[in-house]
Amino acid sequence: MNPSVTLLTSTLATFLNIYFILLIIRVLLTWFPNVNWFDPPFSILSQLTDPYLNLFRSIIPPLGGLDLSPVLAIFLLQFLAGLVSSIGPQGVPGL
Repeated sequence: MNPSVTLLTSTLATFLNIYFILLIIRVLLTWFPNVNWFDPPFSILSQLTDPYLNLFRSIIPPLGGLDLSPVLAIFLLQFLAGLVSSIGPQGVPGL
């Protein structure tokens, strides 16, 4: 197995898992209305996660004040993480 492919897939899988945790934190923090999204720790989290979530917000608009776009975003992210993880140990076929 090619070590560079292993390094690439493990790095990508780690990135996707960290981003998944950031998305979960972002979604959980939306339950607290007194969070100021302009304070430094929250603004950084918002800047990291909102571009990805906005892709899904354009597909699924909020329904009655309930934003369901993170469900689809998290589902797709977990699917990609599983796909990358499945490629990792075996390597890419044909390389």
